[in-house]
Amino acid sequence: RLTLRLTLDAVRRGAGLNGNVGKGGKTSGPASHGTLLPVCTGMSMALVLSGLRDRARKMDATIPENGDDGSSIKPERNIVLWSRIDQKSCYKAVLSAGLKCIVLPTKVCPETDEVSTDLESLKEALDRYGNSILAVLTTTSCFCPRVPDEVDKVAKMIRAWNLGRDGAGVSHVINHAYGLQCQATNKLLNRACTIGRVDAIICSTDKNFLVPVGGALIMSPNSKVIESISKNYPGRASASPMIDLFITLLSMGLGGYKGILEERKRLTGLFRRRLEEVANVFGERILICPRNTISFGITLDNLVASLDEANDESEERQRKGRNREITQFGSMLFTRCISGTRVVPPDETKAISGHTFRGFGSSHEGYPRAYMTAACAVGMGEDELNEFFVRLEKSWNDYRSKREKEKRKKGKKGEGCGDIEKDMDRMTVTDK
Repeated sequence: RLTLRLTLDAVRRGAGLNGNVGKGGKTSGPASHGTLLPVCTGMSMALVLSGLRDRARKMDATIPENGDDGSSIKPERNIVLWSRIDQKSCYKAVLSAGLKCIVLPTKVCPETDEVSTDLESLKEALDRYGNSILAVLTTTSCFCPRVPDEVDKVAKMIRAWNLGRDGAGVSHVINHAYGLQCQATNKLLNRACTIGRVDAIICSTDKNFLVPVGGALIMSPNSKVIESISKNYPGRASASPMIDLFITLLSMGLGGYKGILEERKRLTGLFRRRLEEVANVFGERILICPRNTISFGITLDNLVASLDEANDESEERQRKGRNREITQFGSMLFTRCISGTRVVPPDETKAISGHTFRGFGSSHEGYPRAYMTAACAVGMGEDELNEFFVRLEKSWNDYRSKREKEKRKKGKKGEGCGDIEKDMDRMTVTDK
């Protein structure tokens, strides 16, 4: 309880999430109530959904029976509408809770490179599945070019849809995994809780407070939601995640926590400029995603050769070969201790628990280009930032040199094969 008090205080006074009392004495801020769970973000999400399902059953049980035969209109809420974000744990968390996940498509903004919420698809899904929906699951922390879901508009839409309906209605869960370090997304959460419906917000302790992996903070404007989730937690677990968080918060203090948030904000502009410089050196450009201020991306259009129409190989085979070469660049970065980057080739498919995701990695079925992402996250210092870009540029040059050597080897082999064919032709003419 003491660790929870410290954490909520840091979130309110440090990160800027509201926890104050609203109109009529009601708590309406996202950080009004909370609980700490000693499990990772994905498992916490499954527990949150399970708690909301139990709460919905109790609330829906109060709906009066309808009809002379006593038939019931009580819904069976077993569907979660999920605004697509290509992170396996989100999809698996819904299935782990014993629920059906409906993946909502995203859209590419024509003016930028951003991949964002498709509000029209959400509205259609709400009307289609109706009272079978337990919750809508949105995300505010994601890899570029995906940008935070428009959770304020989603919250407002859910509140309007629930208006006049009996029972629990459709809940709204926000995956705010590492979003506490971003002031813009925290303001978005404050607005969402003010104008619409938000039931639970899930945050990772390791990504926001620099502690080892294995803990999560669950927040809600509604104390009864937190109570349902806490009661639904099964068994016992290690106290290590909570002790680590307690020690870290005491050692940093509120001033220290505010300091690392301000340092990240200061480095964000420098990080973007340095990334743009590297992109220009290699004939690429930075992805235009102004609504994502944590993760940044650059195109990889010129990293490997484009598809050759004159090539005898099929287009599909060429595409697979090209994507394989692009992912090798990601492997090279990892082996050179450049962690945290993601290299995403286009048109990749991934099957997760029976569902096929096309264009996996970009959170969109038809994202047009390959790209690489890197994050300016809390805890990074300027020295580490500079070292990152030195290694990135060196690795990129090494990759290009390696590709040139491979091309020369292939060219020599091709010339050798041509000479053998000419000799065979001469022998054939002589024999005749």
